[in-house]
Parts: sequence; C-alpha cells; structure tokens
Amino acid sequence: MTYQQRISLLIILDTFIILTSIFISSLILNNVVQFPILISTLSVIIFHHLFSIVLKLYKKAWEYASIGELVIILKAITFSIICTAFLQIILLQDTYIRFLMITWMINVLFISGSRLAWRLLRDSLIKKYKNRKRTLIIGAGAAGTMIARQLLYNIKSELLPVAFIDDNSTKQKLDILGIPVYGGVKDIEKAVMDLNIENIIIAIPSLSKKDLNTIFEECVKTSAKTKIVPMLEDIVTGKVSVSQFRDVQVEDLLGREPNELDIESISEYITNKVVLVTGAGGSIGSEICRQVSKFNPKKLVLLGHGENSIYNIEMELRESFKNSKIQFITEIADIQDFNKLMILMKAYRPNVVYHAAAHKHVPLMEHNPEEAVKNNIIGTLNIAKVACVNSVERFVMISTDKAVNPTNVMGATKRLAEMMIQHMDKNSKTKFVAVRFGNVLGSRGSVLPLFKKQIEKGGPVTVTHPDMVRYFMTIPEASRLVIQAGALAKGGEIFVLDMGEPVKIVDLAKNLIRLSGNSLDEIGIEFTGIRPGEKLYEELLMEEEVHEKQVYPKIYIGKTTELFIEEIDEIISSFQDMDREMLKQKLIALANRKSTK
Repeated sequence: MTYQQRISLLIILDTFIILTSIFISSLILNNVVQFPILISTLSVIIFHHLFSIVLKLYKKAWEYASIGELVIILKAITFSIICTAFLQIILLQDTYIRFLMITWMINVLFISGSRLAWRLLRDSLIKKYKNRKRTLIIGAGAAGTMIARQLLYNIKSELLPVAFIDDNSTKQKLDILGIPVYGGVKDIEKAVMDLNIENIIIAIPSLSKKDLNTIFEECVKTSAKTKIVPMLEDIVTGKVSVSQFRDVQVEDLLGREPNELDIESISEYITNKVVLVTGAGGSIGSEICRQVSKFNPKKLVLLGHGENSIYNIEMELRESFKNSKIQFITEIADIQDFNKLMILMKAYRPNVVYHAAAHKHVPLMEHNPEEAVKNNIIGTLNIAKVACVNSVERFVMISTDKAVNPTNVMGATKRLAEMMIQHMDKNSKTKFVAVRFGNVLGSRGSVLPLFKKQIEKGGPVTVTHPDMVRYFMTIPEASRLVIQAGALAKGGEIFVLDMGEPVKIVDLAKNLIRLSGNSLDEIGIEFTGIRPGEKLYEELLMEEEVHEKQVYPKIYIGKTTELFIEEIDEIISSFQDMDREMLKQKLIALANRKSTK
C-alpha cells in the first residue's frame, strides 16, 4: 500500500466511524433530532481530520502502536468535539453536551479499536510465521528491548525472541513486551536447555571487556550461536540497523576499554599542519592516517612502497573525510632510497613524521637478515636524516616489544633503529621519539588471520608452544596512543604502551575456534614447536630502562641507555660482506649489549 492509499483509507475509515458514532448517539438520545444534526456531523468530521493532520495521526505506523499513539487519538477526538461545541454555541446559541459526550466516547472506542485491531492482526500473522529461530537476548535494557521489539514485529526476521537474561534482580521473573526475563548471566546455560534456544544475542552495547568475557564464557558452554549488537550510538545515529548483529570477535574479548585522548595537546601539533606517514598502506600506518585525519591536518602525505595498499587507504580517506579540507597526497617510495626521500621532504616540508614502515615478520627476517638491515636500520636512518635536514618538528618511530632483549633479527634491527633515533635527537632540533608496543589484533603479521584460515579449512589450528604468551592490543588503540605519545614528546624518549595482561596463544586459538561456532574437538589444536628467533614471552622494557610511573594513562617512558652508534655504523658499512649467520649473530649481540658505564 502506498502512502497516499494509506492516508485515503484512514480518512475513509475515520469518517465512517464518526458517522456511525453520531448515528448511535441519535438512537440513544431520541430528542437529538430536534437540533440541526447535519452541522454537528460535518463539524466533527472536518475538525477530526484537521487535528489528525496537525498531530500527524495519519503518519503513524499502527503495526507498532503504543501508548503515545493512543494519546494522540484522544487529543484529536477531544479537540474536534470541543471545537464542535463552540460551533454549536455560535450558530445555534446552544450546545448539546450529552450528544457530544456520547459521540466522543464512541469515537474513542472505535477509532482506538480500529488501530489496535491493525496491530493485533499483524501480531497474529507474525506468530503464525514458521521456522523462526528461538533466540535468547542478554540484556533487558534499552538496547535489548529495542531489539526484541524489532524482531517481534519484523515478519522477515529469522529470529524469534523468547526470553531475556539480565542480572538486574528487579527485572527477573517479569515480562517485557510479553517476553519473560528468565534470570541472570549464570542462568544462560539452563535457559538455553529449557527453552530450546538456537541463537543468543548479547544486547548490552556499553558492556566492559571483562563483563563480555564473563558472558561469553557462559555462552560457549551451550550449543547456541552467539551474536553481539553494534554500538548503541551507531544504532541511534543510523549508521547500522539494530538488527545488524555480528559475531563476537576476538577483538571484543581481548581489546580494552578506550582511553581518553588529550585532544588539545594533539590538536596543537597536528591540526592545520603537514603530516607524513611512512608505511601508510600497512596495518598500523593506515590506522595512524585514519586517526590523524580526525584532527584536520592541512596535508596528509601517504608514503608507501606497495601501490595497491596506498591506493586503498587513499580512496578510503577521501570518502571518509570528503567534507574536510584535508589534502591527501600519495607517494610511492622506498625508504631505502635516500635521494627520493630528500626530494619528497623538501617538496612537502612536513611538521610531523610517523615512521611505520618496517619489515616485521620474524621468521622471514631470520632467513633474510640483510633485508632487515636495509629496511629497518638503513631505511629508518634515511628518513630520520631527511627529517632532520628539513627541520621536521616531531619524528615518531613505531617500534616493537621484540626490541627488548631480542633473540631474533627483526627485534635486533628495531632495537638498533631505536638507538639511532635517540642519537639523532641529541644532534637535532627535531624531536625524535620511538613508541614501543606488542602485537596488534588483526594486523597482517598477526596470528589471527592464519588461525581463521585454518578454521575455515576445518583445522587443525597450529600453535607453536602451549606456554607461549604475547601482549595484544587493537590497531585503533595502538594508533591512538602513538599519536598521544607524539604530543608528549620532548625528544629522545622511548615510549612504551601499556599492553595489559599477556595472553596465551593457545587460549586465543581456543576462543577463535569457539567463536566460529565449532568445537575444539572438531577443529583441534596442533603444537608445531618454537620457530627460529621466537621467545616464549615478550618484554616491553629492559631492566635498565624501567620507569614505573606512567606519563599518561597506558603510556610509560623508558630510561635512556647507552647508544652504540659506532658499532651500528660498522654493521651498516660491512653487512653485505658477511654471510647471513654472521650478520644475525652480530645484530643480536649488539642489540643485547649492556651499558659499559
């Protein structure tokens, strides 16, 4: 039914109801025929339609009618009767109170009843709809109620809400929208069994990570498939529909509560400035670009070696920030090419450089140590030198927890790059700093993509060692804290991000298997042994670097240690003459050398 057809139908229906109510009133009051009934009839009909249009009564979706719609019906009918009474006084010098009261009551009864019948008819059709999956909604608050209402009255929905779970004891044993609140989180397993639940929806958008873990642990005890709702603000602002549920992701369980940024200090060094990001197409580099763009730089130069990844992030940023005045500039360049970097730096004169370009894959760098030297050491030195020559205000290098007491080439080259950055700071007006953190969830080098592919193929999931642990944080959180660390830079610091509690890789694998809807027995976990260069656990600071006090929530600062610059220069000048094994030994030995002071 079109909008015009719907309006026409409602006008005809209400006109018929008003005529019927006046006819019934006439029968009840035998003397009513003594006054001009035609005037009163026309008056009630005209004023009713007028007030219905003004109060937007005809625009209501009656399949979702509630108390609010009933109030509007009462207003429209009441105002029309009052106006008719005034018209009778003006034209007839009298008012027929009993006639108007009976007409008012019958109109309220019939018009409200017609709308209610509309909803009851639709509800009965929905209840007859077969093959809907019985669904348990966790959270009987605003989001949970919104979802239940949406599912109840959407014939096309495959889900049928049959119960709520909520830890609020005042709601338990009550019905909301005709759906019982079964019990608390501890009752999830029992509810699934008793009510034959096939799907679970976690409908608490403001849920903390700790509480989400608690709920998820109860959900995985059942055979029901678990989904989670989007953020409430995304629903309210219309970015997503309330029914666009998604699977619980490992990022939801391992991520942490968002940290508030010092907007003023960040804006001071980014807003209306020129920012250059190396490795802009990578996982961290691209997210830094997204976060930086929120602070409205004048220009954002996206520098990378891979043309496809740079093109993708450029297109994304242009679409996401199409209403801003930011100039997005892409440059394909290799950080090993000093002359090209110098040309670009002179052309754009950036105020801030985020250096995210690096080789990060541990086993591959073990096999190709000379490439790690070229990219992680020489490439970093190149971009740092051109930044210094061109008076860049701040230079922020992305480092890794593998730079602490490194046992592999990747970590060793990143540690030596940190030393060079600290040395550059001593001889430059540019503020050089490094930011060190552990694994990020969802990055290209993360274990998550590998685990997901293995699960899709039916398993097994391969884990190197049952006791291996790693620190994890989400890419957006790491990038936000990198930008915050840049605001804190005084020069020469190694900032260390608080990575929270370390996570066992085998527990991560188990969570991913269960999140995929499979059992551990179906997929299986296979231990393959530690790979060359790997450690069972990672550290974020060496003993001599430790500063226990946070300089900002979730950001620590390491103490400066001795810098072996001459030895690094010696490796740079002679690494191509060494065989791979000798080069690996020299890199790791130098990166682990302790202060001689």
